[in-house]
Amino acid sequence: MKNKFAWIMSPNKKWEDKKELITTSLESGIDTVLDLNDLDNIRKIGNMKIVSNNPDADIFLVGSNGEGDGTLPLNSDLNESKDLSKAKEAKRNKKTVCALVKITDKNHEQLAVALGKVVDYIILIGTDWTIIPLENIIADLQKEDVKIIAAANNVDEAQVAIETLEVGTDGIIFEVDTISQIKEISNFIDSVSSEEYSLKEATITNIKALSSGDRVCIDTASIMEPGEGMLIGSYSKALFFVHSESLESEYVASRPFRVNAGPVQAYVMVPGNKTRYLSELETGDEVLIVNNKGETRKSIVGRSKIEKRPLILVEAEYKDMKIKTLLQNAETIRLLNSKNEAISVSALKVGDKVKVFIEKNARHFGMSIEEQIIEQ
Repeated sequence: MKNKFAWIMSPNKKWEDKKELITTSLESGIDTVLDLNDLDNIRKIGNMKIVSNNPDADIFLVGSNGEGDGTLPLNSDLNESKDLSKAKEAKRNKKTVCALVKITDKNHEQLAVALGKVVDYIILIGTDWTIIPLENIIADLQKEDVKIIAAANNVDEAQVAIETLEVGTDGIIFEVDTISQIKEISNFIDSVSSEEYSLKEATITNIKALSSGDRVCIDTASIMEPGEGMLIGSYSKALFFVHSESLESEYVASRPFRVNAGPVQAYVMVPGNKTRYLSELETGDEVLIVNNKGETRKSIVGRSKIEKRPLILVEAEYKDMKIKTLLQNAETIRLLNSKNEAISVSALKVGDKVKVFIEKNARHFGMSIEEQIIEQ
């Protein structure tokens, strides 16, 4: 499932009564708020995107509670919609635009589709998403460059929206009410956005010490546990599970925020089922932390450290596929064996089995594509 997101709708309360709820939302990873009254106060809380009909908003709102009225007279021409007119005008003025539509009948469904072909985001508010309109709108807009957001006030409603037609909406928006509600929905969005990679066992066929090269350490803004690491390799179609430095060693203290990843030309898996070259990673970039079950979570790169170090070639075979990678030749660099144990490259032997991820498709600019690419 592709990445999903959550926005909040600011409650109709005085600033002092909603400040804590908005702050908790930001702390829970929800950084976009629909609010018509308190732009300046929200910006003092932190770096949040604000959706509003205010010209200074990050995302300009048309529709109910914004410019226009979110409604359409029965049997009227879509071109008579104030919302559609406002949306087109805002786009001509190079604004990022979000439309909000309350779906109460077929006319509003048609209005939502028309707006979805113009705006960047569309918020859909309905009385019951178990009925057909959401399916129709998702189907009609699936080829458009618009993010569809459904209003949902709890996890059950959010799940219906996210899973509709398998593709689901891109996100959900909810009016913040309690701190527990914020945390529950935030945790749900994290869980459905988590990518999972099926790990296979490859057999080591060769290990060879090499001369020095420029090696990258990825220092993240997360603490990794034993059994967590990253998917890294010289071939984009075949990545090795490289263990984090979360284990103690007689040579150095543990650094559970770090993965000693490999040389600058190697690939690392990042969110969205994409790969990046290790040499490209910078502070603030996102990477994927993977556990021994193939489950993932996002992490932010705090620092990418490149140093010249001696390297080692590791070759393995999965079925009839030969795969290779380069790693630093040091006792603290570990792969994951068939027993889910971290094994140092200095202790690897021909015949050992290690965990790898095998991609069916080739990759171009880090994205999976159906094309024959030979890597050797």
